[in-house]
Amino acid sequence: MSALTITIRDAATGPVLEISGALDYHHAPELRERVTALPLRPGQRLVLDLSGMDFCDSSGITALIAARHHAHAARADIALAAVPANTLRILRIVGLDRVFTLHPDSDAATRK
Repeated sequence: MSALTITIRDAATGPVLEISGALDYHHAPELRERVTALPLRPGQRLVLDLSGMDFCDSSGITALIAARHHAHAARADIALAAVPANTLRILRIVGLDRVFTLHPDSDAATRK
């Protein structure tokens, strides 16, 4: 498994976090720290672009849920973009595909 890389960029709708590598037990705390340090404003959309993610375990799913809680506490929205097929399968099994807004890519997720 590869190390986690998180790149933050701004879009018109709010911050976009491009996540690459393994979102696992060892790396999920890094995502949680980066997300909770983000200053979100009401009405913004936090986008987590997962196109580069090659592995996600239950700790990673928990970090995604924590990101959702952070966004909602700030009265912001959250969307997942380019969710890999294996992670999308897990989200569907546990019903999180109905909790998160899913987009095919970050361009679609950042459209107003």
